[in-house]
Amino acid sequence: MSENIMLPHPHKIIDIIPETEDVYTFRVETSAKVKHGQFFQVSIPKIGEAPISVSCMGENWVELTIRKVGKLTNEIFNLKPGDKLFMRGPYGNSFPIEEFKGKHLVVIAGGTGVAPVRSFLKYFYENPDEIKSLHFIAGFRDEKNILFREDLKKFKTKFNTIYTLDRDKIEGFEVGLVTEHIKKIPFNSFEDYNVVIVGPHVMMHFAALECLKNGVTEEKIWVSFERRMSCGVGKCGHCKINEVYVCLEGPVFNYTKAKNLLD
Repeated sequence: MSENIMLPHPHKIIDIIPETEDVYTFRVETSAKVKHGQFFQVSIPKIGEAPISVSCMGENWVELTIRKVGKLTNEIFNLKPGDKLFMRGPYGNSFPIEEFKGKHLVVIAGGTGVAPVRSFLKYFYENPDEIKSLHFIAGFRDEKNILFREDLKKFKTKFNTIYTLDRDKIEGFEVGLVTEHIKKIPFNSFEDYNVVIVGPHVMMHFAALECLKNGVTEEKIWVSFERRMSCGVGKCGHCKINEVYVCLEGPVFNYTKAKNLLD
């Protein structure tokens, strides 16, 4: 009898790391083989289910960075290490890491959009020889919404980083939206490169336009989004945009296709 792919399984929470007041990272036991950019459907029985990107992975564990925004996430935030979280997956495609190797990489992320890119940023931090250079722009609303502070400090030591806040002025951070800082990236000096953009839809839309304005061609840009994911396996249609099932063909898209999917 074949296994029910829609059936979530319990996984033990190993650790919980508060990132901000309403964003926690949950380290969860799993033997699943996960690629950078994939997501799990996370649930609590009789409460609900939501798609959550993998923000880090290791030997028999993944980290899921979750914002407290409603009934399900309120319940998840009541869990403690040792408790079980129900998951199914991983689902979706992944960032084309092999294609990034040996080239320059520009990563532009806003808010919780830093979570889906964090795992491959950590990979290139640990394997810097596999990439020519890495420019990382990360933007947050204000000081209290900064995520992954320790990682940001580490990335600064090996990557070309620009960290920015929409309104607060604090040491180590610029002021303004990420789009305002894209012109600082020396695209003209790169012979071969890729650009990854992850964040709210409106941010990805305008960041991509800003990159195009600075000479980046569409096929060099990659975006990731989880639009109203529900089943994760292309059955329910919640994530369908035009004829595209985001859960099956995404959440990572080349901009040549994504430009028709962004609102």
